[in-house]
Amino acid sequence: KKLVHVDLVEEAVLRNTINALLLEEWKNDMNAEINSIDQILSDTPAGDTNNFFDVDDGGGKARAIQRWIRAVLRKIIQYKAQHQHVLEEAAATLQLQVALPQDIVIKNV
Repeated sequence: KKLVHVDLVEEAVLRNTINALLLEEWKNDMNAEINSIDQILSDTPAGDTNNFFDVDDGGGKARAIQRWIRAVLRKIIQYKAQHQHVLEEAAATLQLQVALPQDIVIKNV
């Protein structure tokens, strides 16, 4: 009932991944999502701890943590995919500029 904070395992790895994202907006969104668990836990009831035989009721806080983990993973996967897409576009543009004769690149700018 008193669970109000979650310590992340491998937090440094996650923070390094977030810091490597290209856009500040993505970083801010990820940090807000990670930090939201403390508020979520303080607002979430613990669940039915008196019903020992109900294995499906892991408690409200346990379910909240599971949803939070899925949300964090979903967002980091989304942002990493977008990050990769931006890098691939930049690499393709750079390759195109290198492959074209310089006078064509300059005339089409």
